[in-house]
Amino acid sequence: METRSGVAVPVLSQRLFGALFYGISSFIIIVVNKVVLTSYKFPSFQFLALGQLITTIVVLFIAKRLKMIHFPDCSKETIVQIFPLPLIYLANMVFGLAGTQKLSLPMFTVLRRFTILLTMIFEQILIGKVASLTIKLTVASMIIGALIAASDDLAFDLKGYVFILLNDLCTALNGVYTKKKLDTKNLGKYGLLYYNALFMLIPATLVIFINGEFKSVLAFESWSNPMFTVQFLMSCGMGFVLMYSIVLCTLYNSALTTTIVGVLKNLLVTYIGMFIGGDYVFSMVNFIGLNISALGSVVYTWITFKQKPPVSTTPVSDKSPV
Repeated sequence: METRSGVAVPVLSQRLFGALFYGISSFIIIVVNKVVLTSYKFPSFQFLALGQLITTIVVLFIAKRLKMIHFPDCSKETIVQIFPLPLIYLANMVFGLAGTQKLSLPMFTVLRRFTILLTMIFEQILIGKVASLTIKLTVASMIIGALIAASDDLAFDLKGYVFILLNDLCTALNGVYTKKKLDTKNLGKYGLLYYNALFMLIPATLVIFINGEFKSVLAFESWSNPMFTVQFLMSCGMGFVLMYSIVLCTLYNSALTTTIVGVLKNLLVTYIGMFIGGDYVFSMVNFIGLNISALGSVVYTWITFKQKPPVSTTPVSDKSPV
């Protein structure tokens, strides 16, 4: 850590580590989720979300009992501190998985770029951070590219578009509120992760029982397939890793940087996704739009990491090896 006027400032290596960790984690989970939900035709994205919630709770609970990490015990004060983040967090997870199931990976990734615009708006409204004109222009290029690609999407799915746009909204809110909640004394990054998952576990389970998806999950034929089982468990585990990486990247950088790193990672997903899942339909207009949006992502990332690291006001309380 370097210091500036007595305030801890993350060094560049921490910023880069947080960004790379999030980018790699996000790439892996998108590909695995796509294989589970589309290639194997798993019937319930909500059950997959539930598996990710349970994994997060179990891992953090065991780590706390082993004194590897620390976060406060549940109390009325804890509940007040963390809300409405758990609601946003669950909606973000569910809509993201639903969009993954409905859309090809190239269109999924390009429509995710609307998250950047929404994050920029919410950062200005909620925490008073105003983006520069250069940043606004690069974001505009990404959005224009996304609109061009969507205008000639031959595999258009209305539900998929609605799901992914709701996912964009929730991701933007999640990033900005996470940045705010990380400044909350005593809660820390592990407390955020644990109570986000814990408070949404029962509602998520009830939804699955009410809509009857639990029966279709039990009847799913590929449970006997070792390859599917491994990838399902990998998706559950990566759900926790992804959530941790988001908090870490947001802690060391900003909500908007976390968002753009996710979008930059989607460059790789965009082109690989043309061959994964088997649901991408090529058209020249769509392909041009994808590339315009991708170029905007590259330019924005270059501009962002040329800037000075932000001063961190977050209490340094999570001195654990995890």
